[in-house]
Amino acid sequence: MRHTGLVMLCLGGAVLLSGCQPTSDAQVERALEDVNLIDESNLNDVMLTVADPAEAVKYFTDAIAINPERIDLKRGLAKSLTRAQKPAEAAVIWRQVVAHPEALPEDRVMLADTLIRSNQWAEAKAELNLIPPTHESFDRYRIEAMVADADKNWAKADSFYEIAVGLTTRPANTLNNWGFSKLTRGENAAAEKLFTEALTHDPALYIAKNNLVLARAAQRKYDLPVVQMTQTERAELLYSMALAAIKQGDVNVGKGLLQQAVETHPQHFEAAARSLEALDSNVQL
Repeated sequence: MRHTGLVMLCLGGAVLLSGCQPTSDAQVERALEDVNLIDESNLNDVMLTVADPAEAVKYFTDAIAINPERIDLKRGLAKSLTRAQKPAEAAVIWRQVVAHPEALPEDRVMLADTLIRSNQWAEAKAELNLIPPTHESFDRYRIEAMVADADKNWAKADSFYEIAVGLTTRPANTLNNWGFSKLTRGENAAAEKLFTEALTHDPALYIAKNNLVLARAAQRKYDLPVVQMTQTERAELLYSMALAAIKQGDVNVGKGLLQQAVETHPQHFEAAARSLEALDSNVQL
């Protein structure tokens, strides 16, 4: 009897295992699908950040050929085209994205961004006007500020820049753009303050260093600001300051700054040396 019971138990176990087998297969398949999705998501992220832009464009183009309705792949292609310096082509894809049933307001923000990059300011403004006012994002206000700048609506530009800066943990580039806007208006002291603030967030941002020098030179402050810089950058900033001084009529100051630039540069500074020779020969720069 003991053997019979053992056999029945084993048979019962076999039946139980047999009944559970289809469920286990389904679970395994779902698990594998989840892993594939995670792997694809990771690869998409890599393509959007560190991959060569041309390689990323090919990757997303091939992926869309297989899954033409995937909006995430189209977003990836549009972003990759932007990275590849092809904003006009990126705008075409973003228009497909905003027409998709699963499109989000931020997609239209990105369309406006690419339109600006391809110098289509009126079209960008039209797209921004279609975005609900309840949609608030860093990129939305950054782009709104740029459009307001282009329209010379300074009050609105300042308001949008201020909001954008408050919506990001990396405001250096936006502060630099805001500072440049102030510089073009002739508000040099305000521009200097914004460039300085930008450099507190990103001390390596060279364009902000150069703009800071220009803002100071416009106020006839012809000494270099106390910011982090390499020896080559120091020479280049002296050169920018020299040219600004000469254009303002401070020729002797400019000549001295050019001499400093030549002496400071770790290699031969051709542009500064040529400008210095032009001054010595009384040739107008």
